[in-house]
This record gives sequence, structure tokens and C-alpha cells, in this order.
Amino acid sequence: MVARKKNAPRITDVTSSSAGWRPNGCERVAMVLQGGGALGAYQAGVYQALHENGMEPDWVSGVSIGGINSAIIAGNKPEDRLPRLRDFWETISGRKVWSFTPDGDVFRKVRNASSSLMAMLHGQPGFFAPRHVNPWLSHAGGDASTSFYDTAPLKETLLRLVDFDLLNNGPVQFAVGAVNVTSGNFVYFDNRFTVIEPEHIMASGALPPALPMVEINNAQYWDGGIVSNTPLAHLLDREDKLNTLVIQVDLFSAKGKVPNDMPEVLARHKDIMYSSRTRANTDSYRKLRNWKNIALAALSKIPASKLDNQEKKLLEDLSTLPDITLLQLIYQQQSHEGHSKDYDFSGTSMREHWTTGYEDTRKIFEKPELLEMPPKGSGITVHDVRREIE
Repeated sequence: MVARKKNAPRITDVTSSSAGWRPNGCERVAMVLQGGGALGAYQAGVYQALHENGMEPDWVSGVSIGGINSAIIAGNKPEDRLPRLRDFWETISGRKVWSFTPDGDVFRKVRNASSSLMAMLHGQPGFFAPRHVNPWLSHAGGDASTSFYDTAPLKETLLRLVDFDLLNNGPVQFAVGAVNVTSGNFVYFDNRFTVIEPEHIMASGALPPALPMVEINNAQYWDGGIVSNTPLAHLLDREDKLNTLVIQVDLFSAKGKVPNDMPEVLARHKDIMYSSRTRANTDSYRKLRNWKNIALAALSKIPASKLDNQEKKLLEDLSTLPDITLLQLIYQQQSHEGHSKDYDFSGTSMREHWTTGYEDTRKIFEKPELLEMPPKGSGITVHDVRREIE
């Protein structure tokens, strides 16, 4: 199916640049986008900075809101991606909360709480709408019995903003993660193996009990963040031998201060629960890569005449292992944000998140050493971007 397209006003000015720039030795640029609801505007700002510097992704994958941002990027031509991202974020954040917010954290906290309450009571335009009947009062097995909101508006938004023909047949590899409700298994819907439809993207963001399960091929799926909120492993498990620059954009930070009150407790709990396990993933990758390097060294000492075909193939594969540079961008909670930050869809907060993502990423290009690929055969280099740019 072909999406209907519509331009949207700018959030910030975009400097035109040619797409396709790559660091020396880099054969693929990948974006890995974490789930995080309203915080996902930060990821749109990250993409804007990449776009302005001519760096378009060859691979995009995400969970929940990261899956939606990924679909808009992969499902549009480079020149249309920012207008479509703006359209999406301005649509779902279009409800006016306050006409004016006085300066000071206390007023922002009240305004953010008002925005979050409105989201709970009225849903968000183009995203989700409250059920007419509360699920606690619905008959078991009915459409309204297992969620508080209906995501039919999101399907219409995706059909309008994503060209699914391009998403499935275009040059960008795309994947979203979801959880099978009955088996509890994490599943990746990858456009190399699956014809992606709106339901695959909606399933990745179907966070219970707020949002409904999504049926795909007679199976029900929930938000992938229940099991893993960052689809980094899906990329690291590939055996395509491409040297890759990975931009991983996380919306919840594993590190934080000790909370002082109940709102901070709730916010800190959510950060820890949904933060990515990048260190665990990269440590496992390094250990496996180390064993592969040992196997390569051992096989290289054996004369070729003494190797069988399987061993020769293994030697060839081990000789062409890819190297990876991973840039981890992590959104940092502001002082006026609390545990409802991921469903505060106010326009002000959205624009702040977008601008922060843009500014954080723009600084990467002021330190080109962060973009360098690791020495051949070294495996993976990880940069905590915020720590290294401050």
C-alpha cells in the first residue's frame, strides 16, 4: 500500500546537505532506537542532526516509539523524512495544554502533570483514544476488555506518513521488536523476511495495559520493551560482515541519583526498568569476538593443504569479521520531569526533547574522532557520547 503524504511546518531550520557520507572504513550506518513514549522526540532531533551532516542510515530498528520513528525514516525518501517526522510529532503533541507557562520548575512540573493527565483522560491526537467502556466493566474476551485505549488513530497516522511499498522494498533495512503474548518470546519483524504492515509497528508499541494487543498471523503481540527495550542484539547478531557505525539512542538512563521523594522513586524505577542493557550486549559480543579471534589465529597456523572445506570456509569467515563503532546517546531527565515524562505529550516538552537530541548529536560532528572506525580486527568500540562531549 502507498501512504498519503503531507508536508508539515518546520520545528527548526534544516541545512540542506547531500546524503550518504560515511567515515573511512564504514560500510553501514545503523540507528537503534529505544522505546520511551513522548521522549521519542529526542530521537527525531538526533536524526535531524545526522541528516544535516549528510549521514543517512542504511539500517533502522526500534522498539515502541523507536519503532514508529524508525518506520517513518525507512518508509520515506531522505528528503521527506524530516517533514514526516515533524508531521507525526506535531500531530500527536498538537493539543494545547496551557497558553502560557511561567518560568520555574514548579510551574513546569504542574504543566507537565496537566499534560500527562489530559493524555490519560483524552488520549493523544493521531495516536490513541480512550475506550468508551472501561475494560474493568467490559465482558471478558471483548475488544475493549484488555486495554484502556484504542490505537486505531495510530494506524491511520502510519498509513498517512509511511510509504509501506518503500519500507518493504527500499534500500533501508528495517526491524521492530515485539513480544508474543502467549509464548513470552521476543520477536523481530524484519523487512528482509517479513512484509511490514502497520500492525507490525503497532505491535512493537502495544504497551499493556494501556494499549491493546495486536494480532498478526493469528498470534497476539505486545510492546517489545516488556522484554528488551533496545534492539541492539538484533544488529550484533547479523553475520553480514559489514563494518558498521551504530547510533544507539536511549530514552531511559540506567545511571541516576538516589531519589528523595515518591515522584523521584517512580521516575528512577522506570529509568532502571526500561534502560538498555548495552554493556551486557557489548560485553557478550566482545567475548564471542575474542574466541573467534583465537580460532582465527589457530587455523591460520595450519597449512591450507591440511584443512578440509568446512575449515577453509570457517577460516575465510573469521578473516572477514566486521568492526563496529557504537555511539550511545542517552536522554537525561530534566529537573522538571517526573515519572510521567514518557506520556507528557505537550508541544513544549516535545520541542525541548527534539532540540536536546539535535544539540547532543550535532556535538558529535565537532569531535570527529568519535566517528572513527576501530582498527581492523579489534571488534567493537563503544562511546558514551554525552560523557565524551561534555
